[in-house]
Amino acid sequence: MTVTSEQRFGEFVVVRRHEGQDHVAELVLDRPKAMNAVSTDMARSIAAACDALGADRDVRATVLTSSHERAFCVGADLKERNSFSDADLVRQRPTARAAYTGVLELPMPVIAAVHGFALGGGFELALACDVIVADATAVVGLPEVSVGVIPGGGGTQLLPRRVGAARAAELVFSARRVEAAEARELGLVDELVEAGRDREKALALGARIAANSPVGLRAAKKALRLGQGLDLRAGLEVEDAAWRSVAFSGDRAEGVAAFNEKRRPDWPGE
Repeated sequence: MTVTSEQRFGEFVVVRRHEGQDHVAELVLDRPKAMNAVSTDMARSIAAACDALGADRDVRATVLTSSHERAFCVGADLKERNSFSDADLVRQRPTARAAYTGVLELPMPVIAAVHGFALGGGFELALACDVIVADATAVVGLPEVSVGVIPGGGGTQLLPRRVGAARAAELVFSARRVEAAEARELGLVDELVEAGRDREKALALGARIAANSPVGLRAAKKALRLGQGLDLRAGLEVEDAAWRSVAFSGDRAEGVAAFNEKRRPDWPGE
């Protein structure tokens, strides 16, 4: 796949666009020497890249990938953390949170392409995405209690929303690692593919998603996210508000016209 543009955020994060996938952005974790362990600098770069992607109305889908052959991301940089004083840790916390929140709050659909280790904060980055595609080598888990902390990048909130409270409790309290087949069975990942094909499959899904209305995609994601945890009546109000935000848009008019004229829509994106 030919890269048509590349923008680097700091030393460890890259956003790429590819030929034939004009509306799909690839957000690459690129700290291979540390298996993408999230240092302070890397966290800052993830947040900056997400800020830029969120402001880019041309991006209809984002795919979160890794440049390391054997790992998606092994979580927080514990070597860096070992040198921290308590005051350092307090100062670093907002920067770390901004990285995970940045991925979670991207307004377009986001797909994680996971292979190898996705542990701790690495798995939390994947959980912050809307869909997780994993290959047969994937090993996921939230082992934070084994080093005296808790999942602090959204794991205690995002995991039970995926698998239920009891299953999430078992996984968090045991700190165990889960291999690919069981991860798919438990719903920790959404699609399981052959080894080495996670990125390919995730980018293909991104392209399929990006063929749809950008206005519709962002509104649908907002309704899905805001409606989680609400009772049905409140959730339907969230849905109705999202519907009203798109019902009179240029994309809605173009979509209906294209359907009736039996042609591919040319989305105005507004």
